[in-house]
Amino acid sequence: MSPVNAPVSARAIFPSLKYDDAPRAIGFLCNAFGFEKYAVFPGAGRTKAHAQLKLGSNYVMVGATTTDHGPISTPQALAGAIVVVLETDADIDAHCARARAAGATIVDEPGSDSFGGRNYTATDIEGYSWSFSSYRLA
Repeated sequence: MSPVNAPVSARAIFPSLKYDDAPRAIGFLCNAFGFEKYAVFPGAGRTKAHAQLKLGSNYVMVGATTTDHGPISTPQALAGAIVVVLETDADIDAHCARARAAGATIVDEPGSDSFGGRNYTATDIEGYSWSFSSYRLA
């Protein structure tokens, strides 16, 4: 199914993350955190203008920091964190081990919370902070 024809019920809020090296970030996110390429749209030359990545029922959009509307800063450029929180059905400890092996910086080791979930936090190659949790809101 093409992303354009995806059912509305499958859509939600998609964070749009901008990277200085979007192709490298796409590879990292797939390798470290287990995202799958749902749709990748080419840019000029060999660049990737935009990608939609899927993890379970979650989606993120990844693109270059240089856009038609001008440059967009990454967390590294801003010297601050932008946090993305995702629920996952994955084994949190195994997910964290995969992320660590792929070069993610683990900020908070896997642990259980008072809500019955298990979670950890990692930083990616351009400074985004990712929190993964097995806790479900509903």
